[in-house]
Amino acid sequence: MAQGQIRKALSGYYYVYDGHQLIQCRGRGVFRNRGESPLVGDIVEYSLETEGSDGTIQKILERQNELVRPPIANIDQGILVFSVKEPNFNTILLDRFLVVLESFHVHPIICLTKMDLLENNEHEELQRYIADYENMGYTVLQTYKDEEELVERLQPILKGKTTVLAGQSGVGKSTLLNTLIPELNLKTGIISQSLGRGKHTTRHVELIEVCDGLLADTPGFSSFDFDEIEKEELGACFPEMIRVADHCKFRGCLHMKEPKCAVKASVETGEIRDYRYKHYEQFMQEIMDRKPRY
Repeated sequence: MAQGQIRKALSGYYYVYDGHQLIQCRGRGVFRNRGESPLVGDIVEYSLETEGSDGTIQKILERQNELVRPPIANIDQGILVFSVKEPNFNTILLDRFLVVLESFHVHPIICLTKMDLLENNEHEELQRYIADYENMGYTVLQTYKDEEELVERLQPILKGKTTVLAGQSGVGKSTLLNTLIPELNLKTGIISQSLGRGKHTTRHVELIEVCDGLLADTPGFSSFDFDEIEKEELGACFPEMIRVADHCKFRGCLHMKEPKCAVKASVETGEIRDYRYKHYEQFMQEIMDRKPRY
């Protein structure tokens, strides 16, 4: 049985790359019966009835991980693209994205665009946030319009990795992709002043070879939700909380109302930033208010 990776899914077809060619395939009906669906990024076994014919995906091999929205599997890292202006930098939205990637064991990288639009006082404030996220252990890339060294800076990050590119519409994702792969010539989004977000035109998920790695552009969305995260798992999605959680008095501490909580103590001392803890509380409430699944 031939083996390859799904590089694109479009209009009911899966395009499988086997190291030599891209094969247009359909999925077996048994996948629908089982409630399964092949995803871009899946390693699959496929068959061909005759040379040059469409293939049939016979088996999906075990996944390293998968994202629900966007639907993509076997991701090593996620570059979260956030503009610092137009739309303005938003820590709670960034933290939502970070938490979901952490929950799926996808390594997050923060990419800030439009740095050249900042005034001096805005630049100083943003640098404080950048220092916070770097202290948490995140890589933060600062990018500028028409930056000549951008591809050179991104190459070692992308090399040998499967990377998902995600973020709000209108933050410069298409511009970033155009810089990495000029032949794509993607239409850049036009900012809607009334909505404060862009009109994204990406229609499907596709893995593209770039910088000796694979890069996935994803359809535009405004936020991730927490449908797949349980309240006991949320703390593990905040790296700075993991560092101190073992010192909580109670095992399984949710860091909310429990006494002698090391996380809350670290918020008091400033070791954990107050805004991060407030976001944690908000996300926890959202998870606890979620309707139970049956």
